[in-house]
Amino acid sequence: MRAMILAAGRGERMRPLTDRMPKPLLPVAGRPLIVHHIEALKAAGIRDIVINTAWLGERITEALGDGAAFGVRLAYSDEGSQALETGGGIFKALPLLGDEPFIVVNGDVWTDFSFESLPEVPTGVAHLVLVDNPSHHPEGDFRLQAGRVVEDQGERFTFSGIGVYRPQLFADCRPGAFRLAPLLRAAIARGDVTGEHHGGHWIDVGTPARLAALDRMLQKTV
Repeated sequence: MRAMILAAGRGERMRPLTDRMPKPLLPVAGRPLIVHHIEALKAAGIRDIVINTAWLGERITEALGDGAAFGVRLAYSDEGSQALETGGGIFKALPLLGDEPFIVVNGDVWTDFSFESLPEVPTGVAHLVLVDNPSHHPEGDFRLQAGRVVEDQGERFTFSGIGVYRPQLFADCRPGAFRLAPLLRAAIARGDVTGEHHGGHWIDVGTPARLAALDRMLQKTV
């Protein structure tokens, strides 16, 4: 099974930290944020990982190389000077991801979720990991109902940015910048998306304050 780490964003909310360093390389507990993902994916048996790049992408490729230092194989999907957003970035990387279902994780989150629990072959076109709603997103995104992701009324959870996708999810897409969310919502409306709830740690590392809080938390555990 292959995986993709989304790492092409500009990181506007992280400025000025991201003016000269791409957000995935910001240090957390002594290691770049993206390295935490690489290590977690490797622990789950994932050896082939695709990383998309745009803003300061050359810094990422220089820092990580071919992945040999981490015991994995890294491939890069270069989006040029303008990131293609979540959906467009995954669509462009499909030739590197192959014909089988693959894992995608947002590069700007941190979690203790175990990737090995994800289904290698989801029953629908996508399988999403949902988490408890953080204070900055109290309304949540989706509900879970008998293992299916739904959007009707009731208790909602937040989409973690972790999912397993079949390439067929992108069958009607065209090259260019577009978001993943509309594709997921259309599939959810068809009843074609399963999901699970992760009750452990998950942090959207979207601001300098959250980055600092995560660093303090992890420093206490090492």
